[in-house]
Amino acid sequence: MIDPRPVEFRGSALDDLRTFPLAARREAGHQLDQVQNGQEADDWKPMNTVGQGVKEIRIRDAAGAFRVIYIAKFADAIYVLHCFQKKAEKTSKVDLNLAAKRYRDLLKELNQ
Repeated sequence: MIDPRPVEFRGSALDDLRTFPLAARREAGHQLDQVQNGQEADDWKPMNTVGQGVKEIRIRDAAGAFRVIYIAKFADAIYVLHCFQKKAEKTSKVDLNLAAKRYRDLLKELNQ
């Protein structure tokens, strides 16, 4: 049994997650718990447009589609880059750019 890695939220990601409806928030927590314990989320896809190794957890809820973009390739923590409700079929450029900026900022921090 591995020790679960901590989850660290970047920027406003935690506040954004807290705006999700309760069921979607619980599902996001469950999926992040699986990732913390070395497993894959149930429904995810790679987000290489954001950065190498970045993944997106996909949550479907009665209230809509929600996304949690994270990176789990670093040993010290799982970093949640961005949480948002998806309103269109394609992820918006604003959401992708925000996640990519937080990823770049994280890399700078870790490489200091």
